[in-house]
Amino acid sequence: MKARSINTLAVVLAAVWLVGGGGASAAAVDSPALPLELVADVPLGGNTTRLDYESIDPGRHLLFIAHLGDSTVIVFDTEKQSVVSRIGQVSKVHGVLAVPELGTVYASATGTNEVVAIDEATLKITASVPSGLYPDGMAYAPEAHKLYVSDEHGDTDTVIDVTSNKRVATIPLGGDVGNTQYDAASKHVFANVQTRSQLVEIDPATDQVIDRIDLPGAQGNHGLLIVPEKRLAFIACEDNDTLLVLDLSTKKIAASFKVGKDPDVLAFDHGRNLLYVASESGIVSLFNVGSLNVTKHGEGLLGSHAHVVAVDSDTHYAYFPLMNLDGRPALRITRPRQ
Repeated sequence: MKARSINTLAVVLAAVWLVGGGGASAAAVDSPALPLELVADVPLGGNTTRLDYESIDPGRHLLFIAHLGDSTVIVFDTEKQSVVSRIGQVSKVHGVLAVPELGTVYASATGTNEVVAIDEATLKITASVPSGLYPDGMAYAPEAHKLYVSDEHGDTDTVIDVTSNKRVATIPLGGDVGNTQYDAASKHVFANVQTRSQLVEIDPATDQVIDRIDLPGAQGNHGLLIVPEKRLAFIACEDNDTLLVLDLSTKKIAASFKVGKDPDVLAFDHGRNLLYVASESGIVSLFNVGSLNVTKHGEGLLGSHAHVVAVDSDTHYAYFPLMNLDGRPALRITRPRQ
């Protein structure tokens, strides 16, 4: 769908929501402190229960959202701006990760301590794999054909061979594990060990920890995002409301910023070099990421419990699932203010 058609649909959807009583909530986005403008607020269906991670497949124009409280993965069409499916029986789903080259979405079901694989073409569950105690965030290492799953309360990362959908390793990390991310530059996997204020580096060829990076100033380092082309890792510390910038070349902290209370999920718009930090408090912080420095671009209230964000770097739309917007779950869609 062309941009003009998308914008027209967005106006219609926003107007419908305003008629339904969403005006006050929508106006909160349009503040000088937060340089984002509202595209639409789209109902997601289901109950007003917690929403968690989301992951986008831009080629298929699909956004996958974990509706944790409903044990459901929501499938949202970003072109039509509507829900196309709700995949149930994914018990207490936390993490979701779309892997476009496999045509598969992985979802961590903490209620059953497993990871399920979902076929993007049929939107059906095709496999389930045991994955430790309280599986959460996930990362995919394409060269090794392995999925790495944060076992938050089991102090490990679980390794799954995606060609066989079998668990092939359990890597002890020595503390509660936050998010896990893949670095396409080093071809290594990194995981937050939030009770030790460390970032560990894993070699997928051996599934061994090859480095433990101390993070001065980190308290509860849970959220993690790696931008390979910048050689930077961004670390959200939920216990002291801090964003750390780690230089992956030197493995030293390059900068530190205060952000909204209880920061959680991070996303990066590669087209605009714009970093999003979403927090449990509903505060969203934006940062410009240059080749030599990182600067805060703006910060403000996006919506209650706006702790999850995903960005489409082609359209520059940012997607924030909100648990309760005027009495129902909704997806708040924004874009940078022109």
